[in-house]
Amino acid sequence: MSDKALRDQTILISGGSRGIGLAIAVAAARQGANVALLAKTDVPDPRLPGTVHTAAAEIEAAGGKALPIVGDVRDEKSVAGAVARTVDHFGGIDICVNNASAIALSATEELPTKRFDLMMAIQLRGSHLLTRACLPHLRQAWNPHILSLSPPLNMNPRWLAFSPAYMVAKYGMSLQTLGWAAEYADAGIAANCLWPETYISTAAVQNLLGGDNAVVKSRTPDIVADAALHILTRPSRDCTGNTFIDADVLRGAGMNDLSKYGVGDTLAYDIFVDPPASAPETGSKD
Repeated sequence: MSDKALRDQTILISGGSRGIGLAIAVAAARQGANVALLAKTDVPDPRLPGTVHTAAAEIEAAGGKALPIVGDVRDEKSVAGAVARTVDHFGGIDICVNNASAIALSATEELPTKRFDLMMAIQLRGSHLLTRACLPHLRQAWNPHILSLSPPLNMNPRWLAFSPAYMVAKYGMSLQTLGWAAEYADAGIAANCLWPETYISTAAVQNLLGGDNAVVKSRTPDIVADAALHILTRPSRDCTGNTFIDADVLRGAGMNDLSKYGVGDTLAYDIFVDPPASAPETGSKD
């Protein structure tokens, strides 16, 4: 991959104010990309770092061009407006990244209906709306990609029972993406999923998956971002219909030492990823 492999290509990403989405946006900016961010965080939230505006500043500082768009991926008019603004500002869309997600890991009997609805609306409806709106422009791109931050379809009963509502929302993203890969294969539009091998040090992991104890067992978001760039710079007709794991992508590209991503003494394997038999059990809701 060259130093400017994404020069002048335009990415529209849902979310991206922080965490993995921001890491992908900044990494793409270093490769010369234009990045449009569709996110809800317009003003600082004391519970979460970053806004769409601070993210745009980081993208510009990394050498890319940024377009911050305050909007809601669940709202059809908001998504259509974001796509129109992106095309008007940058001239087209080459890459669509479905990153926005909500997480609630309560057991079925304890999960509020509004949290169930939120996950389905963001993960499923949001990814559908954004991808659908981008598709006419992806058809015009020379190397078009759709990338969803969603997991492999792991049917291990452990994961089926872990948190069924969240599982359905995330697996639904993956199924949609694999469907787009088949549906748009003749058009040359790639559609792939990407998921972390381990916990990633994000606010979600900190707040929902074990606090500081989980963070010290996590890798940095940069590992997902670097894997994403390896996928997005591949020829779209030759790389589609996959559910990638970040570390596998990098190892396949010849990077066997992943220590720069901040590995502690013990890795916590991510939800929906079966650890090797020698690895400790992770992914507990306790």
